[in-house]
Amino acid sequence: MTDHGKLKKATYHLYTFLVSKMIGSLGSHVYSFGISMYILSMTGSSLSFALNIILSYLPRTIVSPIAGLIGDRVSRKRLVLGGQAGVILTVSTLLLYTHEFGLSLIAVYTATVFNSIFSTFTSVAFSASIANLVDEARLQKAMSFNQLSYSISGISGPIFGGMLFGFVSMEIFLFIFIIAAVITITLEATMDFELFKKHATGTDVKQETMLESFKAGFRYVNKKPVIKAILWVALWLNLFFMSVNVGGDYILLTLLKLDPKLIGITEAGGAVGVLVTSLYFASRANVKYPLQLVKRSTLITSLIVILAGLPLVLQLSNTFNFIYYFIIMFIFGSLGVVTNTPLGVMFQTSIDEEYRGRVFGIIEMMSMSAMPVGTLMYGVLYDILPAQHVLFVSGLILTGLVLLLLRPSIVEMAHPELKKTPVQPVTE
Repeated sequence: MTDHGKLKKATYHLYTFLVSKMIGSLGSHVYSFGISMYILSMTGSSLSFALNIILSYLPRTIVSPIAGLIGDRVSRKRLVLGGQAGVILTVSTLLLYTHEFGLSLIAVYTATVFNSIFSTFTSVAFSASIANLVDEARLQKAMSFNQLSYSISGISGPIFGGMLFGFVSMEIFLFIFIIAAVITITLEATMDFELFKKHATGTDVKQETMLESFKAGFRYVNKKPVIKAILWVALWLNLFFMSVNVGGDYILLTLLKLDPKLIGITEAGGAVGVLVTSLYFASRANVKYPLQLVKRSTLITSLIVILAGLPLVLQLSNTFNFIYYFIIMFIFGSLGVVTNTPLGVMFQTSIDEEYRGRVFGIIEMMSMSAMPVGTLMYGVLYDILPAQHVLFVSGLILTGLVLLLLRPSIVEMAHPELKKTPVQPVTE
């Protein structure tokens, strides 16, 4: 294929990628909303609800490295489509079960586990393929479109789900998800996942045993100080950011007595922040020093975690608290894009093709592993300690970890051009 043909195909990929992710994500949000409301209305138990969340996290944590390993050994397109087909089969089976016997909690939990497993294969394989779908100059736009699709569906999904819940049966929620997933898999089937693929230069992973290949992925990461530092930052950031995810509604509803309708609007502020910042990055050239930007954004995130506890110390009006937390969530959403977009571009361009699947699997594992731990940890901490103390200490610890893990030597290793040239002594 000529260069012009490749660029034309890459443009098709870019917008097909946006539409497929948007439709698939919208279906997922509607499905998740319906399932969440079903669990809460059926059981009235926050523990039952939390268990469903944990059952979605744990399989991803366990399966991610395996998905990455397989993604380096087989066609990633087949893995993406196979994972999507598995999700469709899982929800279709749940739909048939519901039609015949009625929806049950055990059926929901089982579907959650299988959905999580199959979607992990799709997610890891797709993440490892983005650099093969579009040219390097438009990688940042592709990563921004990914964030954009999630933000739009994050805003519209719960609204659409809220309109449907109480008026239609759960079977309709399941059917909407299946239709969205079928459209997604149809669009992704038209994409060329090897358009910009570079030939591997190292050991052919297919000649290794599964165990050898698995170990090779971890050795590769261990030899890359920059990637290893980013992985640890992702782990700690996800862990301590759960202080906001777990405590947000508790603080607003229980401690500050904010109206539930206003709480919903503050949560939407995060999605609005993602939307605005994604549009900005989609229109800009690739960031010149991505790791430097990531360090700054994570430090600001740490500061915002601390500031989230400020209204608990001061006596402020409900109106002020509403505006304050809407801005806080907007900034959180924006900083997530500022962190993830340049990092995504950096990973796509700096990780060797033959290791990309395994590295993205490890990234997914470390990111997801912190979430169930953080959910349980902060669930306990908010019960025994003042919320403002939890937020202040979490923000301070996170600040220290970012400064340690993304110290100047690591940033300069990623961007040697930032290293200061020693001043030469003036000679007579």
